[in-house]
Amino acid sequence: MSKKEKKSFSLPSAYTVLLSITALIALATQFIPDITAAKFSDLVMAPINGLNEAIDIAIFVLLIGGFLGVTAKTGALDAGIGSVVKKLEGKELVLIPVLMFIFSLGGTSFGMAEETIAFAALVTTTMIVAGFDPLVSVATLILGSGSGVLGSTVNPFLVSTSIGALNGVGIEANQVIIIGTAVALWLSSLAISTYFVMSYAKKVKADKANSLLSDKEFNEAKEAFLGNKEEVIEFTGKRKIVLSLFALTFIVMVLGIIPWEEFGVTIFTKTDFLNGSSLGNWWFSELSMWFAIMSVIIGLVYGMKEQEIVSSFMNGAADMVGVALVIGVSKGISVIMSSTGLDNYVLNAASSMLTGMSPIIFVIVALIIYMILSFFIPSTSGLAGLSMPIFGPLAVSLGFAPEVIVSIFSAGSGIVNFVTPTSGVIMGALAIARVDFETWVKFVSKVIAAVFVSSAIILSIAMILL
Repeated sequence: MSKKEKKSFSLPSAYTVLLSITALIALATQFIPDITAAKFSDLVMAPINGLNEAIDIAIFVLLIGGFLGVTAKTGALDAGIGSVVKKLEGKELVLIPVLMFIFSLGGTSFGMAEETIAFAALVTTTMIVAGFDPLVSVATLILGSGSGVLGSTVNPFLVSTSIGALNGVGIEANQVIIIGTAVALWLSSLAISTYFVMSYAKKVKADKANSLLSDKEFNEAKEAFLGNKEEVIEFTGKRKIVLSLFALTFIVMVLGIIPWEEFGVTIFTKTDFLNGSSLGNWWFSELSMWFAIMSVIIGLVYGMKEQEIVSSFMNGAADMVGVALVIGVSKGISVIMSSTGLDNYVLNAASSMLTGMSPIIFVIVALIIYMILSFFIPSTSGLAGLSMPIFGPLAVSLGFAPEVIVSIFSAGSGIVNFVTPTSGVIMGALAIARVDFETWVKFVSKVIAAVFVSSAIILSIAMILL
């Protein structure tokens, strides 16, 4: 049996990993004073409560699956991808830096994370057809958008929430300084990530034996996204129209979730005729209906019958059930943390460790602390609201710039969100691409180490200069 067929060690499924983490956290609460100990019933209900809290994301994922099912039935995706790859023959690698940069723009500007799940199936299909493997697609999505979030410039869920939390305790933060530091973090992490992804992609392109995926993973992905079909699908005029509608769907999605009014843009204020919310104020409920509507429109434009549209939609949604459940189970971890008060306990304990440190040591330790905190509290806006009122005054009392604390938070949460199993984005994208979490960890470990070093250097320089 080959090495790729049988691994000496293999992690259990994503569900088992997440449930084990939830159980360990619940167990830890039994031995920590001053917090509420989790009951056995809390542990049992954590996955369901997590799914209740993440139900909007779960429905979003299911309806995206339905949308992709209808679009895939038309053959437009296969034909379009085939056409693009044919034109790029010999230059397929260019897809990686272009897509990673685009996704990073979304990350740094509006915190694009969960939204990348919508692109996972398309990017995975494209990368397989281009001669790469599903790991390349996952890396392109997660590291691309993740690099942007790590270097959040105007991301309202991280930057605006952090500044607001600091203002709440009487601390003024200069956003120009935050943006300057964030740009350095963003571009450095993007460059490092792109290098690793392209290097791996080249090796896989040259010889599939260089893939980190097992034969089982790769074959499952190939069957799921290509169906083991080798025939060339004609890129007809009708399919070109469908693909245009497909692209329009995602363009409107992006327009819908960018908080335009936060940036002083008011041209979309009267665009609430479709679902009651203007572009810029959409979230998962509005996005879900948008994908459902476009599924019907695409089906009708292509000439599909009603039963065919419904059947394709339901089959596509069925493919996403596992992804939706993973997202819910991962959310259960933060439910246990918040219901027991363990999140605040960890925050207070972490802040006490930072007192009396030199600027460089402070940066490194604070970065590690935020990585740990982000593991347990994946929500950037939630962690900002909890941590900034504690860490901001601490930094000021030590004579450090509060703006750097925001950047440390951004970098720390960004790094750990490259890999944390408590993130629905990570586990969801891996589930769609049929990539095991263990395989992802093997690939991303070196990226995380390199990004951590570069971020620590940038933040230390900022701490010394400001």
